[in-house]
Amino acid sequence: MEVKVRIDCEGCERKVKRALEGMKGVKQVVVERKANKVTVVGYVEPSKVVARVAHRTGKKAELWPYVPYDMVAHPYAPGVYDKKAPAGYVRNAEDPQVSQLARASSFEVRYTTAFSDENPAACVVM
Repeated sequence: MEVKVRIDCEGCERKVKRALEGMKGVKQVVVERKANKVTVVGYVEPSKVVARVAHRTGKKAELWPYVPYDMVAHPYAPGVYDKKAPAGYVRNAEDPQVSQLARASSFEVRYTTAFSDENPAACVVM
């Protein structure tokens, strides 16, 4: 499981790592300071990990909200692109309006296929 936590220095890194290593069920904790990302390996509930980091360190923590940009159909759509995201990542948005960006309506499809080269019954006036 991955958690987003603001980590500024080595002291913050140690504090977050120690808070999570003491949890029951945690096998490994990996902190990536530049990405503000903490990876926790083991059998623990995500909500408990976020609550433990927030309580023990006083830092705001949330589940990792980013996915690699090539996993999203429209990485630069509003609501998906996040300039605070680490390089190569965009926000994971399950917004139905964003997923509709590249889908043409049946009205548009009907008129674009009417003038298509693949359509044998297309208009030959051109």
